[in-house]
Amino acid sequence: MSLPPLPLEAITIGAQVGDWRAAVTAAGAALELSGATTAGYTARMIRVIDEFGAYIVIAPGLALAHARPGADVLADGLSVVTLAEPVNFGHPNNDPVSVIVGLAVSNSEDHLRSVAALANVFNDARVIPALAAATDAEFVRSVFRQTESS
Repeated sequence: MSLPPLPLEAITIGAQVGDWRAAVTAAGAALELSGATTAGYTARMIRVIDEFGAYIVIAPGLALAHARPGADVLADGLSVVTLAEPVNFGHPNNDPVSVIVGLAVSNSEDHLRSVAALANVFNDARVIPALAAATDAEFVRSVFRQTESS
């Protein structure tokens, strides 16, 4: 399965945030800006972390912010936020986080497929450092395109 769309307006480079909530809010705001979600989805992503903890920190330096499909998902989409300064989510091994990928998918089957497709992207050990060091949105999008086609 291919990844959900990652429009340039859904990519934020060097965000200044003070904590994980602000980092997830930035990923949600990027999804909203791209037209993929409403503000309700951002609030649900934060509630998921409040309820289940920092499991979304799936690799050193990387958080995959997401929630179940719902009415607040208007279209499938990704967002990417890189942080000027990494923040801790409370994960025992993978903190601090400098890259947040937001995922919004409109149905459960595609949600699981998208998570699997993203896992394949991040199997390449070069991807997270490349995203963390990115200086422009087009480069971020090219990293996803390269890993998706390989």
